[in-house]
Amino acid sequence: MKVLVTGSGGYIGRHVVKALLSRGIDVIAADIRNDGLESSDHLKVMNCSIFDKTDKPFEYFGEPDVCIHLAWRNGFVHNSDTHISDLSAHFDFMKSLIDGGLKKIACMGTMHEIGYFEGAIDENTPCRPLSQYGIAKNALRGAMINLCERSNVKLFWLRAYYIVGDDARNHSVFSKIIEMDAEGKETFPFTSGKNLYDFIDVDELARQIALASIQDKVTGIINVCTGKPVSLGDKVEEFIKEKGLRIRPQYGAFPDRNYDSPKVWGDPGRINDILRDAEEKQ
Repeated sequence: MKVLVTGSGGYIGRHVVKALLSRGIDVIAADIRNDGLESSDHLKVMNCSIFDKTDKPFEYFGEPDVCIHLAWRNGFVHNSDTHISDLSAHFDFMKSLIDGGLKKIACMGTMHEIGYFEGAIDENTPCRPLSQYGIAKNALRGAMINLCERSNVKLFWLRAYYIVGDDARNHSVFSKIIEMDAEGKETFPFTSGKNLYDFIDVDELARQIALASIQDKVTGIINVCTGKPVSLGDKVEEFIKEKGLRIRPQYGAFPDRNYDSPKVWGDPGRINDILRDAEEKQ
């Protein structure tokens, strides 16, 4: 099997490449930069902008069996204008792959497609996104479902939640805590910390993305998650203890954001089916 990974040099992408290679899968890694990827006879690195490859990209990238589309600008800046301005380029790129002969495509989704919601999110949860990031991902999901149904192409829409690990690269509260502790700060301003979220380590997320993308049984929206809500405060305290940091959170310094649910997590039913099936085949 040959898998094209776009955004392969990004925070999630490099871990997905590693997860695929560990299973002996041939990987084409496509990104503007691919720093830090481990060398392998099964890896072909292509430093390029995928948006410049709309003329026969299926052939250009070696006719992959699957494309895992992770490429996305400003994913940590939820109201960046680029989410909407890049939208047609994402669609055009994937449509060109499909027009060339691609039969399976996995796209990175996000819990931010949903908007404000309390409880477990599944594939039938209504979407009312509240940020430019969520609006753009939600629109792309609808367009890709329509395109793949018309083209007889299998679509895996992989919906991620709160990602931790590889903290120097993740631009999250955890990376900021490391930076402030290194600067010698004793405290950092924080919310109430009471919100319950679905946290997943980036290596486990990459494993789930890889396994969901190379199977055939489960298609459509797939939550890549743990299904276990944990309070943000507890996760931060655990992180500080594990890293041996001296800094402490100043609870209540910031208000909780109005679009953040007090408790939200992914329903792991579909990904658990995929993981069980993969284990049985080993």
